[in-house]
Amino acid sequence: MRETIVRAAMVFCAGRSLKKIRSIVIRIRKETDMNTDKLLEFDQIRTKWKSFALTTAAADRIDHMTYYLNESELRKQLQDTTDARNLMECCGIPPLTEAEHVKQILARAVKEGCLTPEQLEETKNLLTAVRRLKDYLIKGRQHENALAWYEQNLDALEPLREKIAVTIRGGEVDDYASKQLQQIRAEMTRIREKIKQKAEQAIRANKPYLADAYCTIRSGHVCIPVKKEYKGKIKGSVIDQSSTGNTLFMEPAAVCSLQETVQMLELEEEQEVSRILYTLTAMAADSEPEITEDIRIMEKLDFIFSKGKLSIDMDAVAANINTDRQIRLKSARHPLMEKEKNVPLQFEIGKEADGIVITGPNTGGKTVAMKTVALNCYLAQCGLHVTCEEADICMNSSFLCDIGDGQNLTENLSTFSAHIKNVLEITETVGPDSLVMMDELGSGTDPTEGMGIAVAVLKELVSSGCLFVVTTHYPQVKEYAEHTDRIVNARMEFDKHSLQPTYRMIIGEAGESCAFFIAQNLGMPQRMLETAMRAAYGPDAARRSFHWKQRETGSDTKRAKTRTRIKRAKKSAHSAQLSEKFQIGDSVMVLPDKKTGIVCRPVNERGMLQVQLPDQKIWISHKRAKLQVAAAQMYPEGYDFSIVFDTVKNRKIRHEMSRKYTEQVIETEDSGMDEGR
Repeated sequence: MRETIVRAAMVFCAGRSLKKIRSIVIRIRKETDMNTDKLLEFDQIRTKWKSFALTTAAADRIDHMTYYLNESELRKQLQDTTDARNLMECCGIPPLTEAEHVKQILARAVKEGCLTPEQLEETKNLLTAVRRLKDYLIKGRQHENALAWYEQNLDALEPLREKIAVTIRGGEVDDYASKQLQQIRAEMTRIREKIKQKAEQAIRANKPYLADAYCTIRSGHVCIPVKKEYKGKIKGSVIDQSSTGNTLFMEPAAVCSLQETVQMLELEEEQEVSRILYTLTAMAADSEPEITEDIRIMEKLDFIFSKGKLSIDMDAVAANINTDRQIRLKSARHPLMEKEKNVPLQFEIGKEADGIVITGPNTGGKTVAMKTVALNCYLAQCGLHVTCEEADICMNSSFLCDIGDGQNLTENLSTFSAHIKNVLEITETVGPDSLVMMDELGSGTDPTEGMGIAVAVLKELVSSGCLFVVTTHYPQVKEYAEHTDRIVNARMEFDKHSLQPTYRMIIGEAGESCAFFIAQNLGMPQRMLETAMRAAYGPDAARRSFHWKQRETGSDTKRAKTRTRIKRAKKSAHSAQLSEKFQIGDSVMVLPDKKTGIVCRPVNERGMLQVQLPDQKIWISHKRAKLQVAAAQMYPEGYDFSIVFDTVKNRKIRHEMSRKYTEQVIETEDSGMDEGR
């Protein structure tokens, strides 16, 4: 591939040595990370997106997020984003919460460790959040939102939540947690009040011997301050002394026996509190599978809703996804720029052309336009909404970018060397399902050589069959695009009256020489302009037009038969496999509730089946059903299941239909909705 580029470049680099160009190629052969996230500024989108996540798990998933290559998974993710935004617009922000610490609490409970009151309250708070989330999702069912069916996967564990709520208050075991605890604490209160009274009596009776008329607590004992010289005047025990040693803190004898009773009650209290905490811990441990599933669903919903929040923040829309190698953006804007300052971009590629060469003046918006296209495509393939009025975006197996200066002083790489390094990596990696973005192709070196290399790279990109957008200032590159199939020119519009760029891209036209035009409008004499044009473009410059019209598209180039990494959706085969998984009449166990039911509708194209439980019919994911007994083992061949599952009214209508024409309509239930994986 490198040799091809070198040979093609030499055709356009008259008089330049092959040895010089080959030395550049050898010097930059080492593989490096192209850092697409940073080049496209998706790292900034990721930071903003992460700020909308409430759980650590969702934030970690965003950190490691990359674009999807499975069509079915991508479509599911995009639908989740749309459903999340719609649900929030109808019902507000969902009551989600961080649950990482509760995972550690549950692990301790399972290991038979006793949970503290604070840890039990955290568990209760999580279950309260689960209950609120269930209420939120149930409300969402009124709007027929698919995310609302996640409610069936949540269990608020009301008995456990209520038990903790009435037992633990303010981080302490409540007095009314048990009758015994209530009695113990009431007795302790009574005796402590009696101790206080006895201490006050001792103060009144021994006032002359005291250093001060108050009682204090020392080492858990109620004491009075006695002057050292009067120690023998008061019956009691010395518990402590002042820093000077002149005052002794003595526990009166009348208080001593009562204090021993308090200590015994404290031991009883401690034992009863431990019993209560161990009981609650065991309940939490028994509920660990359900709580863990609650946390998993909450973290998953947090990730989904973070995408919806990002969509609302960016005022974005859902893109249509295709695998036909076509991109169409209507009124696209850069996601990181203020909407009011953005000039809407109209962009289309893949139908009549695979590559676009953008020309225009500096600061005319070429790079922003290119990033707008690439970033919106990247957003869509990450399952996010795009900042367009409408968008039809193809899946890409890779995003290959060379954008920016790229000068690396630490590695002693010039701007040109850094560009070529990236270019070689792109040409070695590119395939028919790649999207390539190259800014200022061939810049940073001798214009003749740079132009030659630019044309050589374009030729490689065309032969690969990829979609690509490049920017350039070289007129020869514009001419090459003008006369090459599957490439079209585009220009950034320039206002000749205000001498300012309009930032609008016009596909099908090459850019004009704005430098000469500006110079002319600023007063440069005609003779100087003609001299400059001849120096730049040769003797025939006077007859040269700097405004090319849109070329006629030719026949398609043969695409490289490189194996793609995109996994297209398998529609018919997958649906058939699911429909055969369960049959009407099969006895199944519904997980995680372990309820037994009968299949009344087989698996549909969305992977949902209907199960008749003792009290209701529910739609569940086929992944939640476990076959117990097949219908063939329970019912005779040809058994009419309508007797079991259909209404009397519908059975009568079917009977009428078998005899004659009728205008009556059979009533059917709504099909199942996506519950989640």
